[in-house]
Amino acid sequence: MKKYIFRLWGKAIIALSGWKVDQHLKADFKRCVMIAAPHTSNWDFVFARAAFEVMEIPVRFTIKKEWTKGFLGWLLVSLGAIGIDRSPKNNRSQPISYVDAMVNLFQENEDLAVLVTPEGSRKRMETWKTGFYYVAKEAKVPIAFGYLDYKTKTAGIGKVIWPGEDMEADMREIMEFYQNIHPKFPELFSVDIRYLPKA
Repeated sequence: MKKYIFRLWGKAIIALSGWKVDQHLKADFKRCVMIAAPHTSNWDFVFARAAFEVMEIPVRFTIKKEWTKGFLGWLLVSLGAIGIDRSPKNNRSQPISYVDAMVNLFQENEDLAVLVTPEGSRKRMETWKTGFYYVAKEAKVPIAFGYLDYKTKTAGIGKVIWPGEDMEADMREIMEFYQNIHPKFPELFSVDIRYLPKA
């Protein structure tokens, strides 16, 4: 019932707002790291969440495991949140890394599409967090290029790659794609300048 309600909600949001969905998907999208970019507005989550409902992709996003409790936790989990546990394992004193915790999620879940925001902030960031790349590589899952283009009012997935042996080349391909996407607030968005073509 909850799934049906969310699907109706997603379709209504897309239809009433005049957006369209880029929906050329394959069956193997049940397991992937999903980039969410550009991320310059709180509206990004609304339109992205609605688009994923239309595409019938049960995308998830991570929060601290402690945040999954109580009413707020119930609400976040209903919206797709999944708790990430970084507590020390095997008698280690230090928390496990974000990458290892994310890889563990893929090992524990047969179908898992995890949304990541590598910009790390709605402010303009000229370098991205690259943990998502290492997660995909270690978990042996593809990287999907989720996007919101406010100029064309299109939400969806533009491309999919499998991380290879040349991270630099893969990251350049990612930046080349997102350079052509129009965010809600262009002044707040930048691709990772480390992976732009050298002048």
